[in-house]
Amino acid sequence: MSESERPWGYREQTHGKNPDWQLHPDTESVRAGLARSGFGETGEALYLTSGFTYGSAEEAVASFADETDHYLYSRFHNPTVSVFEKRLAAIEGAELCVATGSGMSAMFASIACLVSQGDHVVASASMFSSCYVVLSEILPKWGVTVEFVKGSEKADWEKALNRPTKAVFIETPSNPMLEIVDIAMVSELAHKVGATVIVDNVMASPILQKPLQHGADVIMYSATKHIDGQGRVLGGAILGSADYILNQLQPFTRHTGPNLSAFNAWVLLKSLETLGMRVERMNSNAQAVAEFLSSHPKVEAVNYPGLKSHPGYEINSRQMSGGGTTMSLSLKGGQSALFEAMNKLVVIDISNNLGDSKSLITHPASTTHRRLSPEIRADLGITDSLARLSVGLEHSSDLIRDLEIALG
Repeated sequence: MSESERPWGYREQTHGKNPDWQLHPDTESVRAGLARSGFGETGEALYLTSGFTYGSAEEAVASFADETDHYLYSRFHNPTVSVFEKRLAAIEGAELCVATGSGMSAMFASIACLVSQGDHVVASASMFSSCYVVLSEILPKWGVTVEFVKGSEKADWEKALNRPTKAVFIETPSNPMLEIVDIAMVSELAHKVGATVIVDNVMASPILQKPLQHGADVIMYSATKHIDGQGRVLGGAILGSADYILNQLQPFTRHTGPNLSAFNAWVLLKSLETLGMRVERMNSNAQAVAEFLSSHPKVEAVNYPGLKSHPGYEINSRQMSGGGTTMSLSLKGGQSALFEAMNKLVVIDISNNLGDSKSLITHPASTTHRRLSPEIRADLGITDSLARLSVGLEHSSDLIRDLEIALG
């Protein structure tokens, strides 16, 4: 490009030096994957384009043949989305990442790309209801057998993983019961029978738990929670080895199209810069709120992995750096007492989202998990008196005071 052809202010991009040490994840959350255009912008560029041009017919041929590094179509890859994928992979410590339009598209693609008729899948039973529907209703239509186990019971995992298995799906901590699954134990058993271990790490976030370090093969996220964490956009992500991403996942996602939009990727990119600070504050708040609720006379039970009373406390202490941002609690007096307390809250909002900067409470039995039958909900411990509380960035003293007044 000659000087006369360059737009005003344009300059050829020169890349800075790469550090010769391993950057801290907090630094990666700000700088990883950074790719400036010729204008040298400080903020990441937003490429709102569906397609890309080629300098010649021959360059198009080479691009589609993967003989040159050139963007083809935003359903396949987009510069803004690529920066988000590279940055999240660096924070997670994964080789590659594929971003998707929602958490459920990430969940479905992560496992659907692996299975075919006759395959066997094992999953921990306690999980988000839409994940349960995918595994219990959709995959069986393809001829895939799915076996659910009690996630905290090693004997149940040993019994289920006694034959060739294609995939294992774990949600830990689980939504909404905060059940803890020993990732290392399950991964060891799963790998003996050839299974790929997929961990839904939504409730923990990449800040508090690194499943790959405990033996898992694949991690999936609803980037809507924590990663955006500010109630703005939907998004999802799948992370794993280059072999899994390139040979299993990408051939599936490129043709089925669950891609993340460039705009949402740009919003998520900016959110990653503050992810660590937000999650650490939310985790600290949640610990304080859980301790308050656990000693309140009107609270029947509190499910929070940061409490020593939680049955998964020891395992959680090994694989998470905190108790998390979310808990569930049940009140004495049943659903009527719970609804009365929820309706009195003035700081905490009633909403079915979680991992948000604002504290949110919901009644899973009638909202997020109402799709499940009463029998399944009962088996999972999702009673009519159970609420799920996602703790945000407000000061913990205000949250505790709000709950104190609401509980009477």
